Amino acid sequence: MLELRWQSFTTAISRLIDECKNMRELKQIHAQLTKSPYIPSHAAHSLITRLLSFCALSPSGSLSYAASVFRCMRSPNLYTYNIMIRAYSSKMGARNSEKGSCRSLGLYKRMVVDGISPDRLTFPFLLKECARWVDTDTGQAIHGQVLKFGFGRDIYINNSMISMYSARCSLSHCARKLFDEMLDKDVVSWNSMIMGYLRSGNLDAALDLCRRMEQRNIVTWNSIITGFAQGGRPKEALQFFHEMQSAGGGVVRPDKITIASILSACASLGALDHGKWVHTYLSRSGIECDMVIRTALIEMYGKCGAVDRALEIFREMPSKDSLACTAMISVFALHGFCEEASRLFEEMEKLGMKPNHVTFVALLSACAHSGLVQEGRWYFDVMNRVYSIEPQVYHYACMVDMLGRAGLFEEAQRLIENMPMEPDVFVWGALLAGCQMHGNVELGERVAKYLIDLDPLNHVFYVSLRDMYAKTGRLKDLKVIKSLMKGRQIRKEVPGHSMIEIDGIVYEFSVRGSSEVRIEELLFVLSCLGDQC
Repeated sequence: MLELRWQSFTTAISRLIDECKNMRELKQIHAQLTKSPYIPSHAAHSLITRLLSFCALSPSGSLSYAASVFRCMRSPNLYTYNIMIRAYSSKMGARNSEKGSCRSLGLYKRMVVDGISPDRLTFPFLLKECARWVDTDTGQAIHGQVLKFGFGRDIYINNSMISMYSARCSLSHCARKLFDEMLDKDVVSWNSMIMGYLRSGNLDAALDLCRRMEQRNIVTWNSIITGFAQGGRPKEALQFFHEMQSAGGGVVRPDKITIASILSACASLGALDHGKWVHTYLSRSGIECDMVIRTALIEMYGKCGAVDRALEIFREMPSKDSLACTAMISVFALHGFCEEASRLFEEMEKLGMKPNHVTFVALLSACAHSGLVQEGRWYFDVMNRVYSIEPQVYHYACMVDMLGRAGLFEEAQRLIENMPMEPDVFVWGALLAGCQMHGNVELGERVAKYLIDLDPLNHVFYVSLRDMYAKTGRLKDLKVIKSLMKGRQIRKEVPGHSMIEIDGIVYEFSVRGSSEVRIEELLFVLSCLGDQC
């Protein structure tokens, strides 16, 4: 009779845990479980474990409550340890104040001390946390534990270790060594190594691996397209997008990440026709045009010069967030529409949206290009005083640019002197540009020489100083700077280039020539035009 009662009670509690929707309900279930005199210890442990899983892993759970439950367990087993390790590694901010430590690692140590050996599910969560915090020292120690307990050939664990080593650019060679030594690799292994190379800026190595893959999935294509779009090679990102469509055979289809990345590439290239095509493709593909995609469309149309189209998309958005508003403000700023940018900022304030760092970069940039110094001072003030956004070095660069353009060099110098952080080359470069604009050779010479000492291999600062000497007729100084450049072998490493889109094809022009453009024919046309003038 007693056995039937606890079995019935266990079944009821089990069903309640399955149907539990929030912590309030779970605490009531926990109370019933704790007070019941009928349930045997083995059944209670099973139910407590399920209750712990809800607290620790469910979006509706509570990690602090899970920790309290775990502490009260008399003999936690491997399964319960794995639950808590997974929970701590998956929750941001689960780190102790002590540098280099994390609660998941502390639990792992306690588990081993208690004589419980880890399994193949234990290590990936520990490695995930090391990757998140770029704690490769701890990660290497865990690598040693992986080998000690005989999981050196586990593909799931090895993939996690590749991601961990790839999190720090200087250790990408360790990730590659591990990758090459793996006897079995799946698509996750290849993708992890590709993303590691992309993260470290080694785009060619990532592409080489991608070409060697027998089968690519959407993660592969998105990684390559996004990596090249963000890595300064947007034209190739467009080519990979078209290659993805032709090679996928309908199996791999673009998703929202693909579209957002390719729109970013179009924006970088100024490829309006390509951008329009992607917009049309988006409309007919059935991909949800959410806030992120609409914001990417605003940025693309804005950077390609179609301000009216960007504004139209912005106005048609059913709901807007601060990122969408910031994107539109940035478009206005880019094209010198300072009044429109200011009005939109006022709309943001009325709607209770909180601006971010980028919002004020756009507003300060708009003021700089429009010569609205007083408005720029006001934005710089309210950024911190009203919105508690600490000005960063790029905000100071915008302010120095604005003051330099206005010829307010004393104020610009005071601002630089009072910066709470060390001014970088962009801050000094903005001041130097103002000096060149207004012919302030005395200050410009000091700034240029300081920048040359700061970055002696950067050709820009030498050229700026050379140009100032040439414009003011200081031929002796001009000869000295040219001699210095020659002695240090300073030359422009990246050739000047420009791009133009014609009939959906992006052509690139460079001072070193172009394999895509028939230069001789262009020169002939230019010669004919010159003769007609």
